[in-house]
Amino acid sequence: MVKDTYSKMLILRFPKGRADSPVVCNLAREYDLTFNILNATIYPRKEGVMVLQLFGTPQNFERGMAYLKQEGIKVQKTEEEIGRNEDVCTHCGTCTAVCPTGALSVSRPDMHVVFDQEKCSVCKLCVRVCPPRAMNLHPVDDLLPEV
Repeated sequence: MVKDTYSKMLILRFPKGRADSPVVCNLAREYDLTFNILNATIYPRKEGVMVLQLFGTPQNFERGMAYLKQEGIKVQKTEEEIGRNEDVCTHCGTCTAVCPTGALSVSRPDMHVVFDQEKCSVCKLCVRVCPPRAMNLHPVDDLLPEV
């Protein structure tokens, strides 16, 4: 990636009738932004929600956000992210069973739980099921204003 490239985790809310449009594809094609879809619930003719990580230059990112607004898609920043307290984690693996994105996995042969922040969609399921409460939420300070 280029030096000026950064990434932001966003929540896109599609109104009825917009969920079947290639909006995210257009972000890549027209605005030179790359993306990683972390979680999505999108049904035709219904509202949809998508959590994605968007990568690009600040200028392209700003243009892409204006495009989404023009298309009637609400863009929300993720105000929290998941963290793990390594001192508390017992590596039981319970969190890996509920993680929909594969952000939590078991490393073999040592059987330690590995947490990949980049894949995390902040669904909070791991926080709810972690027996020793090693998984936690914390605020994210480096955010864009809501579009």
